Amino acid sequence: MSFEHSVENFGARNLTWTAHPGRALLRLAAPITVSTLSFSAMTLASTAFVAHLGSDELAGVGLGGVICFALLCFGIGLLRGAKTLVSQAIGAGRRDRIDSLLGAAVGIGLAIGFGALVLGHAVAPLLERLCESPRAGHFAAQYLALRSLGAPHWMFLVALREARYGEGDTAGPMRASLAGNVVNIGLDALFILGLGWGVQGAAVAALCGSMVELLVLAWPMRQRILGLRWRGDAARAVWSQGLPNGLQFTMEVGAFTILTMMVATMSSDDAGAHQMVLHIINVSFLPAHALAEAASVLVGEAVGAGRYELVPVVAKRAITFGGAYAMFCSLVLATLGGTITRALAGSNDGLAHAAQMLVHVSLAFLFADAANVIARGILRGASDVRYAAIVGIITSWLTTPPLAWLFGIRWGLGAPGGWMGLAFEVIVGAALFWLRVVRGGWRDAARVARNEMLAAAHVGPVGSEPHGDEDEGSAVTVVARRITSRELTLELGPTKPVAPTKPVAPTHSIEANVLAHDGDVDAVA
Repeated sequence: MSFEHSVENFGARNLTWTAHPGRALLRLAAPITVSTLSFSAMTLASTAFVAHLGSDELAGVGLGGVICFALLCFGIGLLRGAKTLVSQAIGAGRRDRIDSLLGAAVGIGLAIGFGALVLGHAVAPLLERLCESPRAGHFAAQYLALRSLGAPHWMFLVALREARYGEGDTAGPMRASLAGNVVNIGLDALFILGLGWGVQGAAVAALCGSMVELLVLAWPMRQRILGLRWRGDAARAVWSQGLPNGLQFTMEVGAFTILTMMVATMSSDDAGAHQMVLHIINVSFLPAHALAEAASVLVGEAVGAGRYELVPVVAKRAITFGGAYAMFCSLVLATLGGTITRALAGSNDGLAHAAQMLVHVSLAFLFADAANVIARGILRGASDVRYAAIVGIITSWLTTPPLAWLFGIRWGLGAPGGWMGLAFEVIVGAALFWLRVVRGGWRDAARVARNEMLAAAHVGPVGSEPHGDEDEGSAVTVVARRITSRELTLELGPTKPVAPTKPVAPTHSIEANVLAHDGDVDAVA
């Protein structure tokens, strides 16, 4: 049996969802949605606890939280590359690659986490100078110093979660997230209201919640985690795939951080409203992110199997679900937004009015944000990460900071003016990303990614038992003997005697073999 037919058989066995891609998308997205909505509920509860302490406390927690996230965002974006590679490995029938990719992700994540811890403690004292209110700056510094202590274990958690997503397990991370969020809410009530720890109590509660989430996710994988080993080739693959994601995420969060710091210089009510409404609209944002993650996994499997025609199908299902939900949330916020903000603001009328204005501005981009994030997920799954990074960086830095300054500070519109700049970024980015998806500009990157996955050296001893979906009765066992920059030496050893219909040369160009499956090469000897 020829190599290209073997690869096709692997893909056919692995893609069990092709008849019902919408169901598969919802099956993967539903647990992520529950996780993100529980996170939203937790942050809303934490915001309510802190809001009753005062506007300065709320503004300080908001700024400290954004800076903490900014320190971790490069690692979070980079480790998404591990999810893409794991899903592509499954689609290509290369399950032997999964644990090496996981080991690389964990090692890289821990290194980034410890770096963020050091940077967090270096940056924290500077925050007191950034806020109009010295009290808000003091609270921001307190919060960041404590939250950054959890950076290493948080990055460990992200590495495990991304790998599990790539393997199609979104239920395990959901259970871990629910446990962590419940602990966080309970400790918020105890530390802030019961013990009177204030902002420090909010930070400690968040640390404990994330630690519980890590333990719940890692415990069932403990034997597997202990057996992980660092492999240089896997680390290079994760780094190469994730670097554009990490840079894009960092630059975009950097632009948003500038927006947050601009808002912090306006007034305590503006800064507090900015923090509050972000948590409110997370209810609409986060399910779209769940669909994007699920779509990325399915697209990765399709790319690994060489089934490129499935990518537009997954994209259509994802934007249909995400767009419908975003429109529903827009209707809810249009009718109940004022009631929600007044309830969260308590007796602070200034905070309630500023928050209600931001809710109105957010209605202009809720649908576009869902479209934006889903298109990015499609492009990530297809390994078209460079285009996504370039567009994301350019649109974020040429729109949000300058327009936020123009509308919010120069024209005196305050936080609503800053959010107008953010809306422009989201809408322009969504249009450019979907143009790329619809026109198929991702195909070249997808083919290269598939070639590299198939060409990767076999992990494990030659002659070892088949792994995962590679059944013992499979007609072909693909064993990588030697790989160079141009050729892959393959032995096609049947586990049962099979009379070949055509002689197979011992060495082929890997590119010609995989392109044959795509219809770009008529025949391979």
